[in-house]
Amino acid sequence: MMGKVKEMQARLKETKERLGNTTLTGEAGAGMVKATVNGNRQVISIAIDPEIIKKEDRELIQDLCVAAVNKAMQEMEETIKEELKKSTEGLLPNIPGLDLGGFMQ
Repeated sequence: MMGKVKEMQARLKETKERLGNTTLTGEAGAGMVKATVNGNRQVISIAIDPEIIKKEDRELIQDLCVAAVNKAMQEMEETIKEELKKSTEGLLPNIPGLDLGGFMQ
């Protein structure tokens, strides 16, 4: 049993390192705003189409930034869950509702 725990810890560490180098981009406003996040749940870039940059569009741009970041974060959460599931496959029993996402923080 202890061997399995150590193997799981090693796999989780490896997965965390791999996900730290993974990036995903979420888009909003038909691609007018793009937000890129990494597996450490950090926003690493926001790209705004120059066509929408006008003083009167400030609120729209802010809303699109929030939407793009949220979409990228949601996609990253799903990727993290899938990677954790793969890395612990065969080590843990299939327990419904078991969420290992907390190991990635």
